[in-house]
Amino acid sequence: MALLAGIHGPEDLKRLRREQLPELAQEIRDRLIEACSITGGHIGASLGCVELAIALLYEFDSPRDKIVWDVGHQAYAWKLLTGRNDGFASLRQTGGISGFLKRSENPHDQFGAGHAGTAMSAALGMATARDLKGEGHKVVAVVGDGALTCGLSYEGMNNAGHSDRDILLIVNDNGMSISPNVGAISKTLGRLVASPFTNRMRETVKHLTFKAGHVFGERLVEFAKNVEESAKNLFSAGMFFEELGFRYFGPIDGHDVQKLCETLRFVGGLKGPRMVHVLTEKGKGFALAEANKEKWHGLAAYDPETGEPRKKASGPPTWTQLFGEALAGLAAEIPGFVVITAAMPSGTGTGIFQKKWPGRFFDVGIAEGHAVTFAGGLATQGVRPVCAIYSTFLQRAYDNIIHDIAVQQLPVLFCMDRAGLVGEDGQTHMGLYDIAYMLAVPGMTVTAPKDGEELVGLLRAGLAHPGPFCTRYPRDKAPAEPRPAAQIPAVPYGTWEVERKGKDLAILAVGTMVQPALEAAGRLAAEGLEAAVINCRFLKPYDEILLESVVHESKLVVTVEEGTVVNGFGAMLARELQASHPEVRVHCLGVPDRLIDQAPRAEQLERYGLTGAGIAARIVAFHHEESFEAR
Repeated sequence: MALLAGIHGPEDLKRLRREQLPELAQEIRDRLIEACSITGGHIGASLGCVELAIALLYEFDSPRDKIVWDVGHQAYAWKLLTGRNDGFASLRQTGGISGFLKRSENPHDQFGAGHAGTAMSAALGMATARDLKGEGHKVVAVVGDGALTCGLSYEGMNNAGHSDRDILLIVNDNGMSISPNVGAISKTLGRLVASPFTNRMRETVKHLTFKAGHVFGERLVEFAKNVEESAKNLFSAGMFFEELGFRYFGPIDGHDVQKLCETLRFVGGLKGPRMVHVLTEKGKGFALAEANKEKWHGLAAYDPETGEPRKKASGPPTWTQLFGEALAGLAAEIPGFVVITAAMPSGTGTGIFQKKWPGRFFDVGIAEGHAVTFAGGLATQGVRPVCAIYSTFLQRAYDNIIHDIAVQQLPVLFCMDRAGLVGEDGQTHMGLYDIAYMLAVPGMTVTAPKDGEELVGLLRAGLAHPGPFCTRYPRDKAPAEPRPAAQIPAVPYGTWEVERKGKDLAILAVGTMVQPALEAAGRLAAEGLEAAVINCRFLKPYDEILLESVVHESKLVVTVEEGTVVNGFGAMLARELQASHPEVRVHCLGVPDRLIDQAPRAEQLERYGLTGAGIAARIVAFHHEESFEAR
């Protein structure tokens, strides 16, 4: 890797001759495949963007020119070329390089991004700031075609296209987001790629336009532009982007680095809103990733020769797998429900349902707000929707949850995967806020299962409930494999469950914290403290009868949840008990009010005291404090 080793920033890259760039691209691919085989990561998308990252840094002047990437998992090659090659072995590790874009990490990361669709709006903001300040640099937004299923991208394009500002949009088109793209825009891009006649016509007319301007002077330039526009309208599906106000160029082979450089140099010298359509292949240069693009979007450490995981799966299945299997099983019994996801059939486990019940499955693309309101429309017509979306992504649809579902009290079941601490994906993907934001929604039922069987029982309860209902579960293995869904009854609505009795204090545990709470109770017993453990599977409405029994028995209550303590379950319960039982002391355990950096999930749980040992230690400290105050 002689070329890559000598590159510590764009200035080193620009010293290379253009004919050396394909060799550099191969070195970068080799580096990515080797490094990600150790750390895991989003390997597929970044392999497809190697030449694009090289060309952008070769032809533009970053960081003076603002290159805004949409979602950082495209940008691993970008990281290698902007001074992070030496530290790349720390990718997604504790204290290491982020798996996404992060402004505090490097001056070339112009805008932090872990969720799709932000680049166009952010880039327009930067271009507007440039013009207000009288500066002259370029602004480029690099948007994956998957993000063109996201409404925010079009809001930005609509505003930018008719602003007449100098801004360049690059659409990285690999036909995928995480899974294959869906919808009309994907088909439009496909038609652009598939029509050689259209492409020849576009290039011919473009050539004539420039030639007319040079030969006949300014008076006929406008006429030439009108000819170009008319021909494009007749022959090009790219007119969609032209009508949005972007001058369209492409499609360009995104793996021909010299052609990319030529195109970017030419288009970069123009003014106004421009769009370059770049064709790439997800997983390019790595046969295993090319053959299974969805699987290799992102995964844990692997053997680069075989593709097999370095750590073989063992023990019970994941929550995600159990959820997908439970939905597929319940569908045979309950014919009236459908499943919706937002570009994540594999990530949410709903791909299992899709294979068995394709007519009842809907992937709406990266469009979480639309997914929720679409579900609401279905619900008005007597169809029961199950909306399966990561906790962190459902944040993007919060207005839709309130305005379109809660206000109308529609029976939509929200299933939030990746709830709680998510490990190596870091700050942008933490599912820490869903308890707090769902508790605030009037009429929303909020639940969390302790294990796989309870997940199935809560799904049954949610499918029978006449209003909005949600449940949450983590990115982890479930405590145990459940019985078949047909053998598991619905959890009685609004009920808690006593897991262990105790007279000295009560631990009110939510979902994933039930097992650690039981372990903590065992440790406390060795300290002479008898702790009751209550499985608070319904957070809202909570079990008022059982809570009354608990506080009658003990005046020290400890809540524990894998979510933010700010406005979470503990905060809600403390408020309720302060009004009804002011003599009861409530201590709330959870994740503190801060952004959580990447680290293994087990390490994060330990760091924030959400293990059996951590909970026990905190309770011993509380109890000693209470005893001291009593004296």
